[in-house]
Amino acid sequence: MTVSSSGLTASLSPIVDLLRSRTTCVLTGAGISTESGIPDYRGPERAGRPATPITLKEFLTSAEARRRYWARSAIGWPWMESKRPNPGHDVVASLERSGICHGLITQNVDGLHRDAGSRAVVELHGALRSVVCLDCTKTESRYSLQERILVQNPGWMQHAGDVAPDGDVHLDAGITASFRVPACLHCGGTIKPDVVFFGESVPAARVERAFSMLAQAEALLVLGSSLTVYSGYRFVVAAVKQEKPVMIVNDGPTRADAQATAKVEARLGDALAYLGSTLDLV
Repeated sequence: MTVSSSGLTASLSPIVDLLRSRTTCVLTGAGISTESGIPDYRGPERAGRPATPITLKEFLTSAEARRRYWARSAIGWPWMESKRPNPGHDVVASLERSGICHGLITQNVDGLHRDAGSRAVVELHGALRSVVCLDCTKTESRYSLQERILVQNPGWMQHAGDVAPDGDVHLDAGITASFRVPACLHCGGTIKPDVVFFGESVPAARVERAFSMLAQAEALLVLGSSLTVYSGYRFVVAAVKQEKPVMIVNDGPTRADAQATAKVEARLGDALAYLGSTLDLV
């Protein structure tokens, strides 16, 4: 059950004490971006079954799947790019500036932590603001790609649909069938958003950097993640193995509730506002 505002002070007290006494590695999920207007996959306000993003296998083996992905992404990108950090992102950036946060691992691909001023960041699943060629490995900004998409598909932005957390928009197959997929500027190869798809492994070097951040910290603070996906949950497993306190703030249950040293179920915006004020960060 979500904590009421009157009970927030007492419930967050153990987390405040830990943050004051230990350097911390922060792990964030989609829940920290919901107040920027970006929906999450599994939050309590999402009705029905969670949306299922495209898998790596689909993208690699099906030209139709790639056309569908880019057709829908072209509609969602301006909406996604327009989003800005919310006060929760600002508090996390302030945790770093104050020396409390040793490093930030985010499962999000929206880039909002960097926009808010966080610098010691590992974007575990990549970032939507870049695309990569699967053939020559050259990269291109998503902004540049969007310009090319609109040249090749005039009038495409007249379409609309509901936007998912990864910028995908739901469009009927009949609409996407006519979409022209741009090729790599350098070699004419297949381009992919520079993010980790479902069924794809996070690059080993990136995982190593994230584990290094955790190793150098004295505690782990999880914000806005259900930890359903092992990609994020493994850092809780590692922290417990290293006998480091695990603090969790999430608007709903998580996979690691039983392993948490301190768990608060509350709206993340309210909780972070309190933490920021109590720790003299804002």
